[in-house]
Amino acid sequence: MAGPTPAPKPGRSLAIIAAVLILMYAGMLLLQGTKPTPKLGLDLQGGTSVTLTARLPEGENGQITKSAMDQAKQIIEDRVNGTGVAEAEVAVQGNKNIVVNIPGDELKTDLLSTALLRFRPVLQVGQAAPAQQSPSGTPSGSPSPSATPSGSSSPSPSPSTSDNGRAVSGALLGQQSSPSPTPAPTPGAGGQGQGSTQITPAIQKQFNELDCTKSAEERQGKIEPADQLLVTCDSDGFKYILGPTAVEGTHLNGADAGLPGSGVGSWQVNLSFDGTGTKQFAQTTKDLVGQQSPQNQFAIVLDGQVVSAPVVQSEIPTGRAEITGNFSQSEAKDLANVLKYGALPLAFDQSELNEISPTLGSDYLRVGIIAGALGLALVGLYLLIYYRGLGLVAIASLVMAGLLTYASVVLLGEWIGFTLTLAGIAGLIVAVGITADSFVVFFERLRDEVREGRSLRAAVEHGWRRARRTILVADFVSFLAAAVLYILSIGSVRGFAFALGLTTVIDVVVVFFFTKPLIALLARTEFYGGGHRWSGLDPDRLGARRRLPTGEPQTIVGRRSAAEEV
Repeated sequence: MAGPTPAPKPGRSLAIIAAVLILMYAGMLLLQGTKPTPKLGLDLQGGTSVTLTARLPEGENGQITKSAMDQAKQIIEDRVNGTGVAEAEVAVQGNKNIVVNIPGDELKTDLLSTALLRFRPVLQVGQAAPAQQSPSGTPSGSPSPSATPSGSSSPSPSPSTSDNGRAVSGALLGQQSSPSPTPAPTPGAGGQGQGSTQITPAIQKQFNELDCTKSAEERQGKIEPADQLLVTCDSDGFKYILGPTAVEGTHLNGADAGLPGSGVGSWQVNLSFDGTGTKQFAQTTKDLVGQQSPQNQFAIVLDGQVVSAPVVQSEIPTGRAEITGNFSQSEAKDLANVLKYGALPLAFDQSELNEISPTLGSDYLRVGIIAGALGLALVGLYLLIYYRGLGLVAIASLVMAGLLTYASVVLLGEWIGFTLTLAGIAGLIVAVGITADSFVVFFERLRDEVREGRSLRAAVEHGWRRARRTILVADFVSFLAAAVLYILSIGSVRGFAFALGLTTVIDVVVVFFFTKPLIALLARTEFYGGGHRWSGLDPDRLGARRRLPTGEPQTIVGRRSAAEEV
C-alpha cells in the first residue's frame, strides 16, 4: 500500500529559483562590473575582417589546391569557433584568399597562426641582440665560457617560478630559471657536445647577426624545414640554434587548457602524444640527459618561434607534458585550440585588415527590440483579458524567464564565448511563445479541475499532474528540433538554434520552479482560493459542477441551482 503523498512545499521551490537568480546576477557583476551586457555578434557590434592570402610553405613546390584551401578554411573555422557559438564567419574567396570576420575589436592572431608545432634539441643559446665587437675585441653577444648561469645545475625548479614565461614540464622535466647563453663554438670542435659539430660557419654567422627585436614579422607564418638546423628566437630576449626536429607536432593526440593538478598556479596547456610520438619523445629525452648545458635543453617551437626551452633531467616515457608559464585563461585556451585542431596545410600572409561597421545591425537591433517589446505587451494584454488574475501569474513567469535568459546569455558569453546575433535574438523571441504555451497548458488543466468541482488547492495538484507531462513532451520536441538544427547548420543559424534550445530549458525551469509553486501559494489566498470573479478561477464563470452534501454532482451554468437554493 502506497504511503501518503507528501505535502507540496512551494516555498522551497521559489527559494531555490530565487537563489539561482541571485547567484547568476552576482556572477555577472563579478565578471563584468555594474553594467553586465551580452557579447554581441558581428551584425550587432561590428568587428574585424582579415583577409589571409595563401602561399606554399618555404621549400615546397607545387600548386595551391582547392582541397588544401578547404582544409585550411575548416581548421581556421574550428579555431575561431572552437565553442561552436562564437559565430565568426570564415569563407574562401577566390583561389588563394580566406576571409575571416570576427565579432568585436580583438582579432585572435594566435588562432590564425600556422600552428606548426615541433620539438627540437637546443644546440646554442645567446642574447637576442646580434653580436657586436666590444672595445676589447670580444663579441658582446657571445659571453665568455665562465658566464654560465648557475640555474643550469639546479635540481627541478617549479615552472611557476620560471622567468622564461612558457615552459614544458612533466614528472621528470624541469625548467631552468633562464636559458643558458653559451659561447660561440668552433665548427667541428667537440668541446660543446655532439650538437656543436652540426653548426656550420654559415649557421654561426646567421646566429650572430640575428636580431630578434627586428625580425619577428619576418618569421611570422614561415614554416621551417624539419630536417635542418633552425636559428630562431623566443619571446623573452634569447635566440637559439636548434637541431633537426625530433618529434613532430602531428603526433599530438590532444591539447587542452587547465590548471595544475594542485590547483595553484597559472593556466597551462596539457599535451599528450600518440604511440609514435611517445616513443620519439622518450628517446629524445633519454639522449639529452647528461649533456652539457644548453644541449640538455629541449625546445618547443610553434610556427618557427621558441615558446619554451626546458632542461631534461631524466627520460620521460609517458608521452605527456605541459606547456606552463604565465598564461591567462584565454591565452591557454587559444593555444590549446590552435594545437588541438592541427597545423594549416598552407602558409598565410595577412593581406588586408578592415573594421566592420555595426550601423545596419544596430538599426535592425533597435527595430527588433521595439517589435519584441510590442509583441510581448500584446501577449501580456491578452493574458490579462482572458485569464484575469491568472494573467498576472503568467506575466510574472515571463519576467522571471526573461531575467534567467538575460543572465544565461551574459554568463555563457564569458564562459564559452556565446555571441548574440540577430538570429539569436529571433530564437529568444520565438521562445516567448513556447513559454506562454506552457502557461496556457497548465492554466487550462487547472480550470478544468475547477469545473469538475474541486477546490483550487486540490485543483492545482490534480491539474499539475495532468499538465506537466504535456509540457515536458512539447518542450522536448522543441529542444530536439533545436539540437538537430544546431548540429546540422553553420554560422548564424547555429546561434538561432542555440538560443532556442537555451530558452526551452529555461521554460521548463520556470514552469516547474516558479509558475506552479506560485499558483500553489496563491491558492491559499482569499482572492484566488475563494474564486473571486477577477481571479480567473471563478467557479460560476467557469460553469463548475457543484457537489451536494450527498456527493452527487449537479451542473449549473451562470446561476445557482434549485437544489442549492433549497
